Amino acid sequence: MVRVKVKIICKNCGERFILRGKKEKGQVDTGFKQCICDNRHRFDIEEEAL
Repeated sequence: MVRVKVKIICKNCGERFILRGKKEKGQVDTGFKQCICDNRHRFDIEEEAL
């Protein structure tokens, strides 16, 4: 398990979120579910090492 910093940008409203998550087996889990505009699917996601 590797800790990573993730930047999530909503493609609907442009809201930005910076979260920490766990990377296991090529998947990153941050617990992020949806944007404040109720968007659940359209995001730009960038990973950065901590």
